[in-house]
Amino acid sequence: MEWERNSGSPFGVLAFLSWNHSWNRYHYEDEQDIRRAVKLMSEAGVGFVRMDFYWEYIEPQQGDFRFRYYDTIVRILKQHNIRIVGMLHYSAQWASSCGEWNCAPKDNRLFVNYATRVIERYRGRVKHWEVWNEPDSHLYWKPQDGLKGYTGLLKEVYRAAKRVDPECVILNGGLSKGLSSVNRLYDNGAGEYFDVLNIHIFESPVTNPAALKTAIAYAERAYAVMSRRGDAGKRIWITEMGIPGVDPALGVRDWWAGRNPTEEEQAQWVKDIYSALTDYPCVEKIFWAFYRDTDRHWNDGADYLGLIRRDFSLKPAYKAYQWCYRQWLKKKQIP
Repeated sequence: MEWERNSGSPFGVLAFLSWNHSWNRYHYEDEQDIRRAVKLMSEAGVGFVRMDFYWEYIEPQQGDFRFRYYDTIVRILKQHNIRIVGMLHYSAQWASSCGEWNCAPKDNRLFVNYATRVIERYRGRVKHWEVWNEPDSHLYWKPQDGLKGYTGLLKEVYRAAKRVDPECVILNGGLSKGLSSVNRLYDNGAGEYFDVLNIHIFESPVTNPAALKTAIAYAERAYAVMSRRGDAGKRIWITEMGIPGVDPALGVRDWWAGRNPTEEEQAQWVKDIYSALTDYPCVEKIFWAFYRDTDRHWNDGADYLGLIRRDFSLKPAYKAYQWCYRQWLKKKQIP
């Protein structure tokens, strides 16, 4: 019953459950940390977790596949009836076109091999897969070429993934640059090679009084593009949406969207955005970014995007998220 309820739930989070490395200050140091985080997710009503399946850590050298760590995470989420959107990215150093993680693969066949091995490994346990993250941003995909190179990779992964698991659901890499990226994706012929349109929306109500209207308008316009392109039957997943919640006494540098919201302002935005967007039939899932505050990763307010604090204590936003989930259950008359 819980599994079916969560499959229809629009409530997701972006959680860095695989982060256990020096560059992320060992965000989840051990299995106990993961279990603690996932238990709180379950209590909040999280139905889906979006998480990385890093190429570099799964295949650190060509042909050397290591799944044990991810096996543990997948098992824990399954025990709590939480489904997964697995992000297949970024370039392993040995396979990168420039030697860096954020460059396109030097040979798409190498990436397709990794992706299909992962999909095959977790067939029956993970159904939803996202190909890369924000390929329209120079921070995550180089060189930028109007999504042409990315679309080529997406097509190859889609075809291979469906051969390995015909029931899998493929999402394009979350788009971060607005409606122009949605149009470019279709212009490049990608429409037949994703099952869900995946977009990211970051609007801050403390710097944009029309933030809610702006977020809704983007989703509506994206769906209008889909409809014109013959994709009206598909749905939109917003796999990143959020604002920080920062105690002003900490003196944290402002995040990229301007003044850091307080924890109370963050909680109100959770209520506002979920209450508004869960009523739109074209929007099927909304993933709060991020689940847990990070430790000096961005060195600004973005480190406080979490629903819970770094020490696992609950922020007002967590309780607001939980409240929204319970209201959704009542509206849908789900026990």
